Amino acid sequence: MDITSKKKNDIRILVVDDVEVNLIILEEIIKNMGYQPLLAQSVKEALKIIEDSETLPRIILSDISMPETDGFTFCTMLKNDPYTKDIPVIFISAMDTASDISKGFELGAVDYIPKPFDKTEVEMRISTHLKIYFMQKDLEENNRQLNLVVARQMEKLRIEQKNIMTALARLVESKENVSGSHYKNILYNSRILAEGMQLSPKFEEQVTDDFIDTIESSSGLHDIGKLLIPDNILLKNAPLNEEERQIMSKHAELGAKTLMDIYEGVEKNDFIEMAIDIAWHHHECWDGSGYPKGLKGNEIPLSARIVKTVDVFDAMISERRYKKPIPLDKTLEYMEEKAGVVFDPDIIRVFMRIYRNFRGVS
Repeated sequence: MDITSKKKNDIRILVVDDVEVNLIILEEIIKNMGYQPLLAQSVKEALKIIEDSETLPRIILSDISMPETDGFTFCTMLKNDPYTKDIPVIFISAMDTASDISKGFELGAVDYIPKPFDKTEVEMRISTHLKIYFMQKDLEENNRQLNLVVARQMEKLRIEQKNIMTALARLVESKENVSGSHYKNILYNSRILAEGMQLSPKFEEQVTDDFIDTIESSSGLHDIGKLLIPDNILLKNAPLNEEERQIMSKHAELGAKTLMDIYEGVEKNDFIEMAIDIAWHHHECWDGSGYPKGLKGNEIPLSARIVKTVDVFDAMISERRYKKPIPLDKTLEYMEEKAGVVFDPDIIRVFMRIYRNFRGVS
């Protein structure tokens, strides 16, 4: 922001000096420049002025040698306070040794004006640092606006990516599931189960709010690999034979590799990484008897363990082409029986407390 575009009288400059004649001289210079001087004869008085003012001074001119609290201490106080740390401090002093000047800069001061004052020098230093101050503020605002634009574009891209993947997931759903509810159930129930786990000391550090939001979105891609399974197997109206099961089981690895291929060369994010983990490992079992890698226990990503739980539960209580829904009590009996074998036992403990909140439970 150009200073000439501001009302000069709105720019306040605080002067702190215990010698009254110095205050009078600097007050006159500041007034002649068109700015508003604020005068204090001690650090205590200066802090009171800052505290009581609606707007901060744009520059502080401070003496170094003052009774009670000196200028070095005052500068340190200002720079340690987030509210005042960005105010430029210019020391005004007859202490002009190299060590004094160096110490002032080390504490955060931006300049030094020696006494006795030279009117032209004072005007030049004030004008220079006001320009620097406003240029810095303009730069910060421009950077903020640029970051907002970039963030909006990145969010738009992320949403577009998710929408494409969601469309693919719904395509699987429309081919395989006559009810059309499995996809929605997985999204909703994964979130509900994760929220329940967040309240457990066992999972509270892993299951953050971001984790919950991400699993709600990425869990819907768990079966995306089924797009690559032949329709005569995917749509078979009867239980699969052993050869067909072997082919069907490939959907986990195919889904993960499809996601990796889609996002090759694209910067990974939590959504993509979790979607890959879920697609690849949602058929792993706690005891290592699952597929495709035979992972066991905590080797299985937490997101995949959650989705496995809600996926199996929803598949059991839902009607499919090849089966009738399994009664809820029988399904719950199976889930408990397989805790520590198929399912993470700690997740099942949470599941048994909250399953009534799931979609699909009548």
